[in-house]
This record gives sequence, C-alpha cells and structure tokens, in this order.
Amino acid sequence: MLYLLITCILAILMVVYFKIAERYNIVDKPNERSSHKEVTLRGGGIIFWFSALLYFTQHASENYLFFIGITIVSLVSFWDDIQSLSNKVRILAHFLAISLIFWNVDLFSLLPWWAIAVSYIVAIGIINAYNFMDGINGITGLYTLIVMGSVLYVDCFIVSFMDKDFIIYGMLASIVFLFFNYRKKAKCFAGDVGSIAIAYWVIYLLVALMISTDSLIWILFLAIYGVDAICTILHRLYLRQNIFKPHRLHFYQIMSNEYKIDHRIVALGYAIVQMIISFVVIISYNKLDSYLIILVVLCPLILIYLLKFKLIALQKNESATN
Repeated sequence: MLYLLITCILAILMVVYFKIAERYNIVDKPNERSSHKEVTLRGGGIIFWFSALLYFTQHASENYLFFIGITIVSLVSFWDDIQSLSNKVRILAHFLAISLIFWNVDLFSLLPWWAIAVSYIVAIGIINAYNFMDGINGITGLYTLIVMGSVLYVDCFIVSFMDKDFIIYGMLASIVFLFFNYRKKAKCFAGDVGSIAIAYWVIYLLVALMISTDSLIWILFLAIYGVDAICTILHRLYLRQNIFKPHRLHFYQIMSNEYKIDHRIVALGYAIVQMIISFVVIISYNKLDSYLIILVVLCPLILIYLLKFKLIALQKNESATN
C-alpha cells in the first residue's frame, strides 16, 4: 500500500512539474544531432530527486550523505538543463557528490590512494556515460529498472547490504517516468537532472554492494552502457571529435536514427540484453572467478558493438546508391 501511495505522489509531482516546465518554457528543442523531432518538455527526470526526497523524509537518519549528494548533482544538472554550465562546474559538482558516497561507505579507509583515484575516475565516468546514453525514449527508465531490479534481487537473496525501500523508491520513480517517457511521442525527457541523478543513485548502490561482497563483478550490471559509452568515446577520439559535444555515433543512435528502428524497441532491446547479463552474473557469483566472468561478458559485447561500423558502411552505401 505504501508503494502505491508513493507512486501516486510521484505521478502528481510529475504533473505539477509539467505545468511549471510549460510556463517557463523548459523544453528540449531538436537539432541535427537529436534523435527526436518534436519540442518536448525537459527535466522530467527530476522525479528521481523527488523520490529520494520522499525516502529521506521517512528515513532522515539513513543515507543522509547520499541525499546531500543527489541534491547537489540534481541542482547543478537542472541548472544546466535550463542554462548551459561549463564542464568545470559540472565535474566539480560530480566530484563533491561522489566524495560524499565514498565517505558514507568508508571507502577512504578501505582503499589505498591510487585505488581511490581510480574509483573517482570510474564513478564520474559512469555518471557521464549514463548521461550520454540518455538519447531515446525509454532507454534510461527501462535500463534503470533492470539495474536496480538486479541489485534488489541480490539484496533479497544473496547478501543483505541495503534497506530494500531505498532501492524500490528508485524503481518506483523509473516506473512513473516511463509512463510519461516510454511513448512514440514522449511527454517529457529526463534531461541531465534525470540521467545524472539516477546514475548517482546506481553508483551508490553498486559501490555499497561491491564493498559488502568484496567483489567487482557487480560492475557488470552496467555492462551494456559501459561498452557502448567507452567504445563510442574511443571511436570519437580516433575521429578527433570533441567528446563533450552532441553526436550520433552510439550504437543505439545508429539503430534509431540511421535504420529508423522504433526508439521503444531499441530501448527495450538494451534492457533485455542487460537483464540477461545480470542473470548470468548473479548465477555465476561465487561459482566462477570474477575476472573470468567480466572477460566472458565484455568480449562478446565489444564484438557486437563493432558491428556498428558495418552498419555505418552499409548505410553509406545505401545513401550513395540512392
């Protein structure tokens, strides 16, 4: 009953936000790099911060550093949605917020300085990768449901490391967001405030889980996003492009924009493949070496990603023929 009530409250808050966004013209206008063609409300991902707020009002003594951190990244990201900020401001906000996570899970006393430095790079990279991948209807909401659902399963049946409501509130926010976003013509987009806030939430859960189990295998809960984001960055560096500027070179963008596959199908495909990988990770945990599992999962994904270059070549040939 509580979860139904929280879902209804979040839906009402979303509708209220729509009224505010319409009044103050908080919209996403398509350009030549966009995967959409209509002017759409931006910042609908603020629902994730609202969900964190609802959790915090009931559990003020728990995860308060997380709430401070998600408030910092949400505020800066929402500001960036309205008026573009410099990369330095955004990175500083991400660094500060990630520091709060590391402090909360006592990471500074658990790892040597070099491992902490690597952890900062990976965490901030995940935040930006989540943002890069938020480009078509439904992809952020569906992918987040799979990631958090996988974490919830681990928490329920393998190792209890987190208050289950903390995970479920993030999933409820994803469901409400999907109701307005997972459509042929989305009512709203997540915006930076959504993709970065939920990425921060996911990072907190995965860091806590990895510390509790002393295993890195759970990073594979982000395998699809990780491979697509990192390989695309490497591709763009090879092309001498500015990796911070919009583009259309992600695998999902090739399928959606060049081959005109429905956004919802592409987003669902990403979620299903990640669900399969998460299932493999869960059943392999404590049965196989973690590094072997990581290698077995990532190699096929990288090979699949390389198909993108074949798709690009075929598209160019078709365009030249026409």
